[in-house]
Amino acid sequence: MKFFPAQTYIDRRAKLKSSVNSGLILLMGTNEAPLNCPDNHFRYRQDSSFLYFFGINQPGLNAIIDTESGEEVLFGNEFSLEDIVWVGQQETITAKAAKVGVNDLRPSSKIASILAEAQSKGRKIHFLPPYRFDNKLQLMEWLGLGANEIKPNLSLELVKAVINLRSYKSEEEVIQMTHAVNISGEIHINAMRNIAEGKKEYEIVADIYRTAKANNSYLAYPPILSINGQILHNHGHANTMTGNRLVLNDSGAENEMCYSGDITRTAPVSGKFSTKQKEIYNIVLEMEESSIAALKAGIMNRDIHIDANKLMLSRLKELGLVSGNTDELAEQGMGGLFMPHGLGHQIGMDVHDMEDLGEDLVGYSEGLKRSTQLGLKSLRLAKKLEADYVITVEPGIYFIPELIEQWKADKMFEEHINYDKLKDYYDFGGIRIEDDILITANGHQVLGDKIPKTVEEVENAMAS
Repeated sequence: MKFFPAQTYIDRRAKLKSSVNSGLILLMGTNEAPLNCPDNHFRYRQDSSFLYFFGINQPGLNAIIDTESGEEVLFGNEFSLEDIVWVGQQETITAKAAKVGVNDLRPSSKIASILAEAQSKGRKIHFLPPYRFDNKLQLMEWLGLGANEIKPNLSLELVKAVINLRSYKSEEEVIQMTHAVNISGEIHINAMRNIAEGKKEYEIVADIYRTAKANNSYLAYPPILSINGQILHNHGHANTMTGNRLVLNDSGAENEMCYSGDITRTAPVSGKFSTKQKEIYNIVLEMEESSIAALKAGIMNRDIHIDANKLMLSRLKELGLVSGNTDELAEQGMGGLFMPHGLGHQIGMDVHDMEDLGEDLVGYSEGLKRSTQLGLKSLRLAKKLEADYVITVEPGIYFIPELIEQWKADKMFEEHINYDKLKDYYDFGGIRIEDDILITANGHQVLGDKIPKTVEEVENAMAS
């Protein structure tokens, strides 16, 4: 288990205390989650906000920070002899706590009485929105809340304070994220080299998992790999790869410090892009590169998303798939037919960073309303960008027969969409290209080593 220097965690908790006016801050860790019986668990992963402030990636921990006295208490139980028999001698929680600057460890059983005493004195208990049912049940027990009382009692003050701290990535964090991106790049290069006609998708997925583990890492999310790239979050991998198809691979590593990479590449099964594939691929590549070039502090990410749609429609017009004033049509939402998702999101310890705290609170500023248009309504990060944000840029073009047929039946943009010509793309699939970007004071920085991205680079990687 790796840690930042203790002072990093001490400083983070000090900033959190100064951001919450009064009361107790309750930060809940996560517990083991049974897969199919109590002793067979899913892979354990600590809650990201708990990790950010306390750094210990171990189940059964919770913490209280007193904003008035400054007291910081970690609650957890050291391993018993019986535990050691089964899992071996481990570094103690006391030793780990010292590494994150905490010297007050108490048994888990003591937390309930401390919370009850604070409530009896009318003190506010600040907690974040729980996303696991066992933590919801625990909150109900500790705070005497009904199931429908958790949401009204969560602390918006604490939520906003945590978002404000975690949104800005320190130099230490950027180093970790760059490491995660570089492992992700290795994942993608290995996948490109192993894609071949006749193989099953799951054979490439096996390579993805192997590469992650070979780097002492896990995946930040289940891999999205399919010849059916038009299915945005396809997690089935049973298809046989055939020579006329494209393989969309959206895979990212989570390193030992629990920082994520989120990278997407698209490659031809045959090893060479056809003329039609190359035409669409180069549009997506231009969308990505122009969007990245526009990134800087102070610009609205929503505007970059819309500009990417305008560029996409103008290029599709050149192919005869759409017609009319493409800038106006993009503003009206026609781009959603071809890119029904947002351009990107924040990334950090979570691949969709902090979205357990509230997607709109993370990605939208006060007064900025989410659109109802297809595509734009799914933009997770719309607000003004600031230095030290790390975000994804991930444009795509997809030909979804069911969606196209529905728009045609509804006569959506019927004067401007060449529905007859689109039938030639019903077996095309989809293309997405994605990188992770640090917003800097003077512009931006693409994280990590270069990952093959141009048509020539992808073809060369597949041939190597």
